[in-house]
Amino acid sequence: MEISSSFTLSLHLQPFPPNPLAVAFAAANSNSGHRLSRIKTSTQTLTDTPPLRNKVVAKFQNRKRPVFAERDAFPESLPLHTKNPHAIYKDIQRFARQNKLKEALTIMDYLDQRGIPANATTFSSLITACVRAKSLANAKQVHAHIRINGLENNEFLRTRLVHMYTACGSLEDAQKLFDESSSRSVYPWNALLRGTVMAGRQDYRSILSTYAEMRRLGVELNVYSFANIIKSFAGASALTQGLRAHALLIKNGLVGSSILGTTLIDMYFKCGKIKLARQMFDEITERDIVVWGSMIAGFAHNRLQREALEYTRRMIDDGIRPNSVILTSILPVIGDVGARRLGQEVHAFVIKTKNYSKLIYIQSALIDMYCKCGDIGLGRAVFYGSMERNAICWTALMSGYALNGRLEQAVRSVIWMQQEGFRPDVVTVATILPVCAKLRALKPGKEIHAYALKNYFLPNVSIVSSLMVMYSKCGVLDYSLKLFNAMEQRNVILWTTMIDSYIENQCLYEAIDIFRVMQLSKHRPDTVAMSRILFVCSELKLLKMGKEIHGQVLKRNFESVHFVSSKLVKLYGKCGAVKMAKMVFEAVPVKGAMTWTAIIEAYGNNGELEEAIHLFDQMRSSGFTPNHFTFKVVLSVCNEGGFVDDALRIFKLMTVTYKIKASEEHYSFVIAILTRFGRIEEAKRYEQMSSSLS
Repeated sequence: MEISSSFTLSLHLQPFPPNPLAVAFAAANSNSGHRLSRIKTSTQTLTDTPPLRNKVVAKFQNRKRPVFAERDAFPESLPLHTKNPHAIYKDIQRFARQNKLKEALTIMDYLDQRGIPANATTFSSLITACVRAKSLANAKQVHAHIRINGLENNEFLRTRLVHMYTACGSLEDAQKLFDESSSRSVYPWNALLRGTVMAGRQDYRSILSTYAEMRRLGVELNVYSFANIIKSFAGASALTQGLRAHALLIKNGLVGSSILGTTLIDMYFKCGKIKLARQMFDEITERDIVVWGSMIAGFAHNRLQREALEYTRRMIDDGIRPNSVILTSILPVIGDVGARRLGQEVHAFVIKTKNYSKLIYIQSALIDMYCKCGDIGLGRAVFYGSMERNAICWTALMSGYALNGRLEQAVRSVIWMQQEGFRPDVVTVATILPVCAKLRALKPGKEIHAYALKNYFLPNVSIVSSLMVMYSKCGVLDYSLKLFNAMEQRNVILWTTMIDSYIENQCLYEAIDIFRVMQLSKHRPDTVAMSRILFVCSELKLLKMGKEIHGQVLKRNFESVHFVSSKLVKLYGKCGAVKMAKMVFEAVPVKGAMTWTAIIEAYGNNGELEEAIHLFDQMRSSGFTPNHFTFKVVLSVCNEGGFVDDALRIFKLMTVTYKIKASEEHYSFVIAILTRFGRIEEAKRYEQMSSSLS
């Protein structure tokens, strides 16, 4: 779906309602003959301006504009003719600080008609307001006024304008403005570099091109220039370029800067080089909260939760208290490891530091943390105890409900948040759609789909894939296919979701067809797509195709991924090729519970039941922990082979040693084997234990 958002705002706004004080004042002085003379400067006239400026000015002045009176431009203050220019500038700056850009630009239009110039400070405040509002239309109006006032060559304003355009998402306008300048000052260059990085462009080559041009023109690079260049390498995970930049910094003696040290730490973490990041941190002698924060955020980004918590402790021991940024980094880590008590300590610190307790994003992080720790009650207490709430808080609570199995409450929360006046955003929709899929709730799912269409959330890969999963789970495969076909820009996630949709509806041959089409497209199957198609091959016992996929797995070095190798073992096991299954199993460098379970199942499926039990014992003796899937497979093997004593031993291991809660399926295997061997009393006891589950 293409959405047209290219509309232009009128440069002049509707006049304000008349100010009674201004009207009365104007009436009293109507016969005084007092007029505001047009201010002219002897050095700036339209005849000596450059041709480009003449065009812009002519275009700006020849438009059809309403005639402004004092009461239109100054509804909240005294009439214009009682003010000097400095008082007028103060009015514009006040409106800019209040983010009232329409009012500020109305006054600028009035001043333009009266020939009153504005100074650079006034324009700087207007640019800042445009950056905050990210309003490109208003930004272009401000730029036009700067040119009319003959300030387009002001180096300070030119730098601010480059930053303004990049902040508003128009790198093209920023580049065009930059190309018009002949200045060799580093500041406009830095603004362009920073804007390119902030725009989220993953291609660092444009940054390198700008850097090379700076070197060619002899622009003296400073700390901020290098910081922006290194940030671009971090965003693109360009380690080689980052190492070269680091070497250049050492050569130029700039590596001692804490700004560059922090940027290098961030770059190494994002490139997955934890050891280099630690080494860089150790070389920084004076560590401020920003340096500590980059280490904690880096560990959290790489899912090294214990290290993130350890460095937080070290920071506090050094006498540095966490700020709001560090709190938002550490709270998700606490939730991931389920350290509720530590989370409560952080919560107490937030309450004690009253400024932090009022920040909505910290409140939402606390809700998320408690829900991940399984304490939905405390999560709700934080939510309802918050004085201010927004869509992010509601989304955190919905996610918490879904995580803790309260799916109906999660769906109802969408209604409740709208009753409070908050509109679900893209993240909220992406959070609630998987809940509808789990509940097989087709009607709410369709309503959310309609809401997403109405609010122009589509096409969005995350939402489209969630909708496809929801429709496939509800048995409406046609809708999943329509959504997939409507997406012009597909990625691996969408292709894999389509394969999953066919598998969910038992259309296995169609899943193979879509996989073949995917291979012909520019997108290559990733580890998830490979595991899905290996599952299809095992279900259909397609050994030849399975071997073909195996070849692709080896070619792309996916065999070390646990869920891929386990699917390969399972495939060969289901196709009766136990020797191949064992060969794949032994070739896996680091085995996990999934791989062990797959080889046990492979032997079990092919009648080698005693060997399957022996492999289970070998798994335990090798230090691997079985999960509930492993116990399900082993108990099934015991039931098939009539190993009643082994079944009771393994069941006891599961419930007592590994403290895994037995499911009805686990109980059913034990009850079946006990009944078959005439041990009725024991079977009845296990039946009673099983009935207590419901």
